[in-house]
Amino acid sequence: MTLKVIAHIRTAFPTKFGIPRQSGLVDSLRGEIIFTPEYRSADAVRGLEDFSHIWLVWQFSGAVRDTWSPTVRPPRLGGNTRMGVFATRSPFRPNPLGLSSVKLEGIEMRPEVGPVLLVRGADLMDDTPIYDIKPYIPYADCHPDAAAGFTAQTQFHHVEVVCPEEVWAQVPAAERDGLRGVLENDPRPSYQHDPERVYGMEFAGLEVHFKVDGDTLTVTDISRR
Repeated sequence: MTLKVIAHIRTAFPTKFGIPRQSGLVDSLRGEIIFTPEYRSADAVRGLEDFSHIWLVWQFSGAVRDTWSPTVRPPRLGGNTRMGVFATRSPFRPNPLGLSSVKLEGIEMRPEVGPVLLVRGADLMDDTPIYDIKPYIPYADCHPDAAAGFTAQTQFHHVEVVCPEEVWAQVPAAERDGLRGVLENDPRPSYQHDPERVYGMEFAGLEVHFKVDGDTLTVTDISRR
């Protein structure tokens, strides 16, 4: 079976570091889904505006490999504990496919590219290829009593973000909520705990540097790339 790329997503993340570990963790993150020329049809999204959320089926384009392993090391378990690949959402899979649920904020018709889906809460790198889009259906897709497996012990990890006002002023107002949400979820790998280490991440054309000591993340510098 040959999969066709129907769209690409535009997000604030040109690299993998800093991307939320799951979709929906940072609802304030904005994204735009731009269809490829063959699929730029208003008819193809007719009725989609009546749904509040959608599923994206996409490619882990930054993690394509020729081989696979039956076990992986989830970062949230410290990077040392192995779990079965099918018990995780690791990008290193037999087929590098991702699945994300995002909020659909609206659909814009743009003459140059056709319908554009405006979404929030995506966990995708900029320009990620998308293979399919489906509506999220609450009565079928929501399971509030579902068991969370090993992820139950890690899902509520947050840090307090501290940033001097003059540094925070470098961030455009429209991007501040998204960046703060990303930082509050602690972008570091779980096995790194050096309070003196300075981490750097790219976000919406900015270079963001920070340290983490315990439950406090301190932004040390933000500059335009």
